[in-house]
Amino acid sequence: QVQLEESGGGLVQAGSSLQLSCLRGGNTFGTYWMAWFRQAPGQEREFEASINWSSSTTRYADSVKGRFSITRDNAKAMVYLHLNNLKPEDTAVYYCAADLSPEFVRTTPSYWGQGTQVTVSS
Repeated sequence: QVQLEESGGGLVQAGSSLQLSCLRGGNTFGTYWMAWFRQAPGQEREFEASINWSSSTTRYADSVKGRFSITRDNAKAMVYLHLNNLKPEDTAVYYCAADLSPEFVRTTPSYWGQGTQVTVSS
């Protein structure tokens, strides 16, 4: 099993940056894909970014490509989401997720964190 815990959210001004962190606990042996999702008020949870175990492959939703960057540090059991040039529409709860499949990690991940709130003011 895998346990995930997000941190780093907060209230920021439009145009600023944040770094979200996700700590992975439990099973440290599986080569899991990791992903970030977000859920804005009144909207569905949506995929934003994913990364494979070796960091050789990353994928992004069109809405954040060029502004967000996903990285990971397996030695620290951490995955990060760097949010740049934030906009009010980026306001959402951001969730960390994990799965062994590159497809399932973007759709129905096996493991979820509890989420961290990001609020962007104009």
